[in-house]
Amino acid sequence: MIESKPVIEVKDLVVDYGRGKKTQRAVKGITFEVREGECIGFIGANGAGKSTTMKTLMGFLFPSSGSATLFGRDARDKESRRRIGYLPEVALYYPFMKARELLELYGGLSGLSKSELRRRIPPLLEKVGLAGKGEVLLRNFSKGMQQRVGIAQAIIAEPELLIFDELSSGLDPVGRHDLRNVLVELKDAGRTIFFSSHELTEVEALCDRVVMIHRGEIVTEATVDELMKPLNVYEITFHLPDGSRIPDAVRGHGVKTDGHLHTLTITDVEEYSQAVSELAAAGVSIQNTSSKAQSLEDYFIDLVQSRERETAS
Repeated sequence: MIESKPVIEVKDLVVDYGRGKKTQRAVKGITFEVREGECIGFIGANGAGKSTTMKTLMGFLFPSSGSATLFGRDARDKESRRRIGYLPEVALYYPFMKARELLELYGGLSGLSKSELRRRIPPLLEKVGLAGKGEVLLRNFSKGMQQRVGIAQAIIAEPELLIFDELSSGLDPVGRHDLRNVLVELKDAGRTIFFSSHELTEVEALCDRVVMIHRGEIVTEATVDELMKPLNVYEITFHLPDGSRIPDAVRGHGVKTDGHLHTLTITDVEEYSQAVSELAAAGVSIQNTSSKAQSLEDYFIDLVQSRERETAS
């Protein structure tokens, strides 16, 4: 199998704000990559460095050291930016323009012809949940509608790479559902997607990998499956016949004993199923089985709090 090419490469990236004694380091030597066709979630608390990293990728900020490249070119190279659709964290559009006019402006800047824009705009507005709103002034749009038209402007030219900063900001549950469908369609079409979001359920549902950043440093980078696997916990409570020993096959998982009851904790569903079978075959009396799942959001909060405790100590 041919490995996909890196679309985004960030190496030892450092980004500072201010000058002299007022310099503040927002990004502290991070390294990661996003490969062709991947959907990557970039998550972290407010002030973690997400937007700073994305602005550097877009060429709006310059690295203090390290590098950021897109399609093998420096992020500041205008040729690389021609292949990107971008949604900033805060998008401010001309209030006196209509939604159709805004998309004509952004599409025209991307090199689309008037005839092509006329063909693309109506179905695109429908796709993002703004069917029939093309002639409405943007000043009459709600925050959620502004976000929808922002997504439309980012994808109108069908770019190879999509960078979304706080993707679902301002969207209600219906809007997030509609957006999820749009992203699935883009992902299925082979687009590379790099986005930040506070809605971690979206990250779980859509992403191939997750990059977690805290105080300008990457704390975790893994596939969603790798992250979620240890978050699923299975417990088996059992009672041994008099004189019996805990079967060797399950002893390695670690067993807690309380009087005559023993509790086995496992994080892999296949190992859990195997353990139940082995305990039953050994004549063990199984009293109870249970499972519980920690969400990615809970895991992230626990991780951040742990890092804060380490910093404080």
